[in-house]
Amino acid sequence: MPDRLEQFREFIRERGLKSTRQRDEIARWFFASKGHLSAEEIYRKVKEISPGIGFSTVYRTMKLLCEAGLVQERHFGDSEALYENVSSHHDHCICTSCGKIIEFEDDEIERLQEAVAERFDFELQSHRMELYGLCSTCRQARG
Repeated sequence: MPDRLEQFREFIRERGLKSTRQRDEIARWFFASKGHLSAEEIYRKVKEISPGIGFSTVYRTMKLLCEAGLVQERHFGDSEALYENVSSHHDHCICTSCGKIIEFEDDEIERLQEAVAERFDFELQSHRMELYGLCSTCRQARG
């Protein structure tokens, strides 16, 4: 199985696009990152290691990474697009005060969703669960 950077390069070639050093730097940095990052955050970090990179290059590269199936673009509530590495299926708790995102996996929830789909004779292809509320830090700060 080729590594993710090589998969991205192959995707670029198949699309008839050029594989560039800047695209490689953005992809390499993002694959090593953790969490949910906006294009602006990615741009600021990558610019530290490659000052010549422009925001539009970062933005277009992130879109290509999504099209390649290596990165997911997420919109939590009314937030800007956030990007995360594709990994095993997981759900999210999002704090409506500070924006903290907690990832979790729960087999019981997965089984329940499958049972609901079966009850309605619905062929489940994918799903997404996002729980919105206040994290413990924000609840404590409110008193």
